[in-house]
Amino acid sequence: MDQKFTNKRVIYKILSIILVISIIVSSATLIYILVTPKPGERFTEFYLLGPNGTTSDYPTDLMIGDEGKVIIGIVNHEHENVAYRLEVNFNGSLLHEEHLLLVKNEKVESPFTFQVKEKGENQKLEFLLYKNQQIEVYRILHLWINVI
Repeated sequence: MDQKFTNKRVIYKILSIILVISIIVSSATLIYILVTPKPGERFTEFYLLGPNGTTSDYPTDLMIGDEGKVIIGIVNHEHENVAYRLEVNFNGSLLHEEHLLLVKNEKVESPFTFQVKEKGENQKLEFLLYKNQQIEVYRILHLWINVI
């Protein structure tokens, strides 16, 4: 009977040690997960707003010499500081170029005013965003402008 009792004690000790090790490993894993959160998706918001700050009333119908106004928005969700270059072209001609450095989660909304000088329908006002000195365009937005 003593041998059965001793065997049970050994088994219980082994199971207790395994349980304690499991609790320690689980706790360490939980602490690691809490301390190093998942970074999430990396992206840049790039958008245009009308002159009143909404997604309406874009200057799409203008007369020669009129000024159009939009708000250009950029939000950095890349989880790091990013250097951006913004180009604005009208019918393929450069109107404006700007360099911006946005820190993680920084948001910039800049008013932009342009003047149209040529009559025509469906003229392209293009907003090109480049990221970190890249040659290829990272994001593109455009408006079609009718000038009478």
